Amino acid sequence: MQKHLSDRINNLATSQTLAMAAKTRELREEGKDIIGLSLGEPDFNTPDFIKDAAIQAITDNYNSYTPVDGYVELKDAIITKFKRDNALTYNRSQIVVSTGAKQSLANAALVLLNPGDEVLLPCPYWVSYAEIVKLAEGVPVEVPTTVENNFKITPQQLRDSITPKTKMIWYSSPCNPSGMVYSKAELRALADVLVDYPDIIILSDEIYEHINFVGEHASMAQFEDMYDRVITVNGVSKAFAMTGWRIGYIGAPEWIARACNKMQGQITSGANCIAQRAVITALEAPVSKIQYMVDTFKERRKLIISLLDEIEGFKTTEPEGAFYVFPDISFFFGKNLKGHQIDNATDFSMFLLEEALVATVTGDAFGNPNCIRFSYAASEDQITEALKRIKSAVS
Repeated sequence: MQKHLSDRINNLATSQTLAMAAKTRELREEGKDIIGLSLGEPDFNTPDFIKDAAIQAITDNYNSYTPVDGYVELKDAIITKFKRDNALTYNRSQIVVSTGAKQSLANAALVLLNPGDEVLLPCPYWVSYAEIVKLAEGVPVEVPTTVENNFKITPQQLRDSITPKTKMIWYSSPCNPSGMVYSKAELRALADVLVDYPDIIILSDEIYEHINFVGEHASMAQFEDMYDRVITVNGVSKAFAMTGWRIGYIGAPEWIARACNKMQGQITSGANCIAQRAVITALEAPVSKIQYMVDTFKERRKLIISLLDEIEGFKTTEPEGAFYVFPDISFFFGKNLKGHQIDNATDFSMFLLEEALVATVTGDAFGNPNCIRFSYAASEDQITEALKRIKSAVS
């Protein structure tokens, strides 16, 4: 019965990206032609060379429990990847492989946060950050940004947000949902603030690292004075089109990695054996083997931005990475569209679902109530038709 559920679960919000995906499936089952631009999942198949590695692992009889923190061969592949792509040097004791990057985030929160500890979340932030922090009895503290400043916090904003209770800062670059990318200079400017607060731990979510349209990817841990306080989170879901394989990992100070290993040992133990063997092959391959997906996303970005620019009321900034665009739609607040009163981003997102048959995600889920998120991990035909419907619905 409901009354027996814990306060922990009753107070936990449902993921709005997953909720919109469920609503989309429900409407499709009713026969409605819904175009889904809500879910953060590449619409590519996992590359064949990775699938072949998984098949070989099955043939080779990989079927036993795996080490809690990952196969040694996979940890070595991750170490090589960090060195090759990020100029970061880690050893095996600093790597923990988990069942998706989401578990990596949860591990970090559970081993570092005590009740009342504050975690700074530059807005917009990925939908699960705040709830994971709350689950660990921490306090999420939103640091607002706007479309006008490309959804990036300034060093002064960071300094002004820090209190004696600040324990961590979490951010993603490239960012889900805005698509913005912090340059190395911008990260250095934030690091120059953080050097004055040596007890604050930084969590850098780099899951979209390779889907980058502006050049070299920068990691906070590249700075010598930050390295010992940064948890670098990554995985294979996005760039390698392996969302369902559920493999994420961290590179972190050894004391944090050991704590995450301890925590994971009591929750899930080691990640899937076949997926781990496949990921070894994925990470050892040159990044050029997945460039075709990045090139396709770049073309779709150009398309969706051009179509949004044709619709009055959408204020956009060009995303620099990932596969999302995050327009400000506050122009529509206070208006009545086809009998729908639009007072916030959630109203507008539901209006688009019901009237345009296009699934998006409200910016409220990401800490920015003036925006909605479109995923352009969809075909050009779907994107074109979706924006045609939206233009008709709001005109």
